[in-house]
Amino acid sequence: MLEECAERPLEEVGVAALARRAGVGRATFYVHYDSLEALAVDACADVVREAVEALHAWRGRPDPVHAPPALAEFFTDLAPHTALYRALLAPGGGGPLGRVLHRDLRARSLAERELAGAADAPLVASAVAATFAGVLADWLHGLLEGAPGEVADQVWQLLVALHMSR
Repeated sequence: MLEECAERPLEEVGVAALARRAGVGRATFYVHYDSLEALAVDACADVVREAVEALHAWRGRPDPVHAPPALAEFFTDLAPHTALYRALLAPGGGGPLGRVLHRDLRARSLAERELAGAADAPLVASAVAATFAGVLADWLHGLLEGAPGEVADQVWQLLVALHMSR
């Protein structure tokens, strides 16, 4: 799926061509997925895991201005599949990939806030997930300008502010 979408937009990918490229029959595809979108979201699951890990790639007291290097690397590494991410992550953070990103990031943030004993854990976890998914999506869609490192620092500053709110 990733190779196919590197060559053409998701809406131009067909099940037959994809199955042929993968060396499987169409029936095999439909045993595992009900749509190309479902496969694409599954294929992009790594980007969700990378985002969650990049946002939590620090220990101790966070630098309130500069994002952890893993977060800047995350934004930089999106380039090869930007078109596919745009197709699955709607502006504002919606879409099928946005829902997965929000769910996983909220769960991780909630667990960490609860571990720290924060009374506002559910609120902050939701705000962190929505903020990150929204900024990422808007940047991918060209609604926000900035180089990957700049955007990483900007979203990081927002997230640190959310965590410091009471």
